[in-house]
Amino acid sequence: MESIAALEELEKELQVAQNELARRKGIRDRILQQKREIEEKWHQLNQERELLEKVQILLQKSSDHAREQAKMQLETLVTKALQYIFGPMFRFEIELADHGGSPTAEFYVVTEWDGKIIRNRPQDSRGGGVVDIISLALRLALLETIRPRLKGPVILDEPGKHVSEDFVVPMIEFLKSICETFDRQVIMVTHNTHLTESADQAFFVRLTGGKSEIVRGPRLDNR
Repeated sequence: MESIAALEELEKELQVAQNELARRKGIRDRILQQKREIEEKWHQLNQERELLEKVQILLQKSSDHAREQAKMQLETLVTKALQYIFGPMFRFEIELADHGGSPTAEFYVVTEWDGKIIRNRPQDSRGGGVVDIISLALRLALLETIRPRLKGPVILDEPGKHVSEDFVVPMIEFLKSICETFDRQVIMVTHNTHLTESADQAFFVRLTGGKSEIVRGPRLDNR
């Protein structure tokens, strides 16, 4: 009887240990997930910083007149993108200044709510993928501002990855308008089904037997 009681006690202790192990694994998995999310956010912000630095260099190296023209073009295109997707209360502003004889540029998202004007840096503006859209619009604006004009398609990797579902369809319409306005083809890699379904032609990459298999989807015009 004592051996049975001892065995039951060991089984209880084993169950407690297993429960504790499962709990700690859960904590570890949550920490690892948070780590991945932070690393992804850091990578995204680092890309945005590099893009903004390129825009600043463009403005810094331009003459006063050319700088003002470039500023207006960038502001106009990014503002149109924000308004197209998020609504008319948004606009994008570039503030030019001179520090120590070198021109500098600061970027702001301006919104109007209940008669109040709110000015934030892009990274501090509200969610819904505002930074994603500014990044996308700035890249397109730079592409169209550079002279001589660069030809070829626009290639995008996961555009609007952080844009919420409510604004995905307006973003799609914005991309289509860009294609028509600038006469460019857009080629993108995406996991978003809204984007694949809106494409004129989609190719799906699937892993089969350890190999990547490319499957051609139907064309929108069924040709």
